[in-house]
Amino acid sequence: MALASSVATAPRVGLWSHPWVRFGVRRLWRLLVSLWVLVTASFLMIHLIPGDPVRAALGPTAPAALVAAKREEMGLDDPLLVQYWHYLQGLFTGDLGTSTVSQLPVSDVIAQRLPATLTLALLAFLAAVVIAVPLGVTMGVRTRPGHGRRTELAFTTTSVVLGIIPDFLLGVGLVYVFGVSLGWLPVAGNDSPSAYVLPVLALAVGPAAILARIIRVEMVTVLQADFVRTARAKRLPARTVYFGHALPNALTASLTLGGLILTSMVAGTVLIENVFAWPGLGSTIVSSILNKDYQLVQAIVLVYGVGVLLVNTVVDVALALLDPRSLIRED
Repeated sequence: MALASSVATAPRVGLWSHPWVRFGVRRLWRLLVSLWVLVTASFLMIHLIPGDPVRAALGPTAPAALVAAKREEMGLDDPLLVQYWHYLQGLFTGDLGTSTVSQLPVSDVIAQRLPATLTLALLAFLAAVVIAVPLGVTMGVRTRPGHGRRTELAFTTTSVVLGIIPDFLLGVGLVYVFGVSLGWLPVAGNDSPSAYVLPVLALAVGPAAILARIIRVEMVTVLQADFVRTARAKRLPARTVYFGHALPNALTASLTLGGLILTSMVAGTVLIENVFAWPGLGSTIVSSILNKDYQLVQAIVLVYGVGVLLVNTVVDVALALLDPRSLIRED
């Protein structure tokens, strides 16, 4: 019996000894705990807001009987733990409640608006990467020690200025120049491909400048490493040295920043969507706050939070794939 027990437990011990298994379990546990905290915070939000959300949604002149009936319909008269249990059940079944303004299921509203927000954030992220990577590599090569001091100063100054301009302020400037003054591009909606240009640029320019600066610094450091000197001694083509050897080793810190940039872009869509009248979650949450549609606000906050957690998890996995030594250090 003892022999059978030891044989049964041996595979589990061997499996747990693998660093990727431990990494996956740790990241999954961290994600689940973070999701629970986020769900609990989004549930409590509607209870911590001063005043009665039902009265705020129906208006001060609504009859008391109507307010009481609505509170009972929404389950707000139940004990807090009962409401929390019902909220969790609703999340698992896809029932996020009903909008008090449109009377539509909240899940339907989010399903209609989420694609526009995701498309805007992803396009802006891709634009930032496409701009930042070649620019950062080029500046890293041109401003390595003993080269291009003036170029480094001009690049650093320009990237700092572009990086600190708020997204919405840049968006307003783009609207005025290219939409109002020149009339080249539309400034509202997403009905045509050209309508994507200005909001994507408004979201991408600042992060691209920051990311390019980080890539340049990492490239300058990597280009002084021994393996780069060895690659040059072998007379490999410059493109192979820079993009095949130096760039992958410079991407670790840049990838971490890239994940933060993507999460900030998702949050930045709230302001940009309102500047460009974009039909996404960002403009929806602002109108919901103004209309006191707290059920919808609660659900949208939850969606944004889940998006941030998932992006951070993907970045952690990507960093581990790029640098497996981090798994050993973490143990």
